[in-house]
Amino acid sequence: MTSDKARKLFEALDLDNDGTLTREEVIIALRTKGPSLAAAGDLPFWGLGDTDASSALFDSADQNGDAVLTLEEFAAVVDRRFGWT
Repeated sequence: MTSDKARKLFEALDLDNDGTLTREEVIIALRTKGPSLAAAGDLPFWGLGDTDASSALFDSADQNGDAVLTLEEFAAVVDRRFGWT
């Protein structure tokens, strides 16, 4: 089950609002929006990382290797990593 926090974070990172996340979106959005998301409580401060950490998060979530993340793939990783489930 997808947490509300994971859904909110996914939507914040989906820069083109197409319902999927690309590696570039994850990296850019975490860099530009991450601090305000963390300040609002929508992302743990320790979840803010550099480009390599953002890329690693993407890789760990991209279960089927198609280079895009669905909400389900994304939530499966962030809910567990951030303790939201």
